[in-house]
Amino acid sequence: MEIDFKLLFLKVQTIHVRISHSLPPLLLILDGLGLGVSLACPVCYLPVDQAIASMPSSPSESPVLHNLTYVHDENPIKTEPHGGSDFGGYPSLKQRNDSFDIKESMVVHCGFVKGSKPGHQTGFDFDESDLAGLQQFHEIIVASAIFGNYDLIQQPRNISEEAKRNVPFYMFIDEETEAYMKNRSMLDSSKRVGLWRIIVIHNVPYSDARRNGKVPKLLLHRIFPNIRYSIWIDGKLQLVVDPYQILERFLWRQNANFAISRHYRRFDVFVEAEANKAAGKYDNSSIDAQVDFYRTEGLTPYSEAKLPIISDVPEGCVLIKEHIPITNLFTCLWFNEVDRFTSRDQLSFGMVRDKIMAKVNWHINMFLDCERRNFVIQAYHRDLLEHMPPPVAVIRHPPALPNIITRERNQGKKIPRHGKDRRSGSRHHHKASAGNRESNFF
Repeated sequence: MEIDFKLLFLKVQTIHVRISHSLPPLLLILDGLGLGVSLACPVCYLPVDQAIASMPSSPSESPVLHNLTYVHDENPIKTEPHGGSDFGGYPSLKQRNDSFDIKESMVVHCGFVKGSKPGHQTGFDFDESDLAGLQQFHEIIVASAIFGNYDLIQQPRNISEEAKRNVPFYMFIDEETEAYMKNRSMLDSSKRVGLWRIIVIHNVPYSDARRNGKVPKLLLHRIFPNIRYSIWIDGKLQLVVDPYQILERFLWRQNANFAISRHYRRFDVFVEAEANKAAGKYDNSSIDAQVDFYRTEGLTPYSEAKLPIISDVPEGCVLIKEHIPITNLFTCLWFNEVDRFTSRDQLSFGMVRDKIMAKVNWHINMFLDCERRNFVIQAYHRDLLEHMPPPVAVIRHPPALPNIITRERNQGKKIPRHGKDRRSGSRHHHKASAGNRESNFF
């Protein structure tokens, strides 16, 4: 395997090593080089009260784009032999290309093309009782989803009382997941499970649960039109750091309005595509078609020419976002790629980002994946948990009883205590201890 040492050196140069509150330098270097480090590393968070005080009083400036609205079409028609869906509205290639021409006011496809408002006769529909609540103003929300009964709900930990009062946690589930939870008495009429407020989705637009999950992940700004910040975590993750601290560390402190961790091993879309094919993540022909299309649009393997951009491949299970026009446009266009091509959003992320960055002065905070692992813990998918063998029992033998019977039988009889006997007894005691140690492995 040939190593481009110039590229590696330049990538190391881009790694920001903090001295007083530093991440371990070796972890930083290995993770920055994409050499497979998947451990959590220390992250310096402010105390919750200081993080809250750091929240900007006004929205960030959205470069160029100030007014973003969305296509409405009650009868979308597929006019080209590409992917797409009724839910996404089948944007043509010309409409797709025009959506990357950033202007002050824009109208773009962004899911929910039917109906009077998202979630009402649009596909991906909400209960009437939930619709009004989703329109309310919130400074911050945390959101997640479980579709296809694929995961178990993970309860957040280390959440401050301030966040419990002011930051709603929304969990989107489909009817299949709802039925499973009700059958096991995990969900009642309150539609709450711990901190999570459960939102049941009806008329899901896709047969693929993974693709349905991309709707709330990428289109939260359409579902919640009146929020300032959101933290998205995939359903397999457990949040273990307070939302205020996460936003302060990865958005406010960095003067960023969108943050996502970069993949801990891969930073090239072509390499990511081959890894997806090898792992059977999607059918190979669809992956090839998507990557070939991007190649015709100018996508090249990652190289030092892209610096200071240090990765084209995200670890996309966490999105940290300020809801302003430019970030809303980014996730709209990212969703449109997922709707048109494969649901593997790692493949389309870099292409959408680069097309927007070519037009406006905007950037994404792509932080180290070991930092992401500091504030979320990954659980196994439900089907894996249910098929795991039970843990192997640890057999602990009770301590041996004193040899009272032998002593009583030999009472009054002098027992010779030769050195040989003592060594033999000592050796026997050692063997018993070794046996007990071995039994602890079972």
